[in-house]
Amino acid sequence: MKYPETLNNLIECFKHLPGIGEKTAERLALSLLDTDDALIELFSKSLSNLKVNVKKCQKCFSYSENDICNICLDNNRNENILCVVENPKDVISIEKIGTFKGKYHVLNGLISPLNGIGPDDINLNKLFERVKQENIKEIIIATSANIEGEMTALYIKNILEKEGVNVTRIGYGLPAG
Repeated sequence: MKYPETLNNLIECFKHLPGIGEKTAERLALSLLDTDDALIELFSKSLSNLKVNVKKCQKCFSYSENDICNICLDNNRNENILCVVENPKDVISIEKIGTFKGKYHVLNGLISPLNGIGPDDINLNKLFERVKQENIKEIIIATSANIEGEMTALYIKNILEKEGVNVTRIGYGLPAG
């Protein structure tokens, strides 16, 4: 059966999201027809405001609705420890665990020579600037356990250990929540 154009468009939009196939997209679109109008209005507003309101923190490069995110503004966090992660989703994952009380730095990628991504293509220079300006004493590297993650971690370690910064790597195989 061919759906009305508006419904087909919504199904096509859902199919572009990660992990959403044809049947799931169809099920989501059809379920919205039976959803309360207030929830549809909230969903619509949230979706249209997403790209306008959510941006990258100017300090750590995580998601924020302000120029500086709440984590960077939190004076109760340890100012001398930075956890270096690959992307903003990693910050959210670590925060859900609730045990890390330092601050973050998001690289927005990893060094990957095969893909043409070098140290200057990710937020490494900003990391090194932060370490000097904010007198960071310890860096915890929480990048992926793949070749690119290891290469990036080694690059960071080689540069920052010369500066007298304690650089550690998160353990592998530990439960994460």
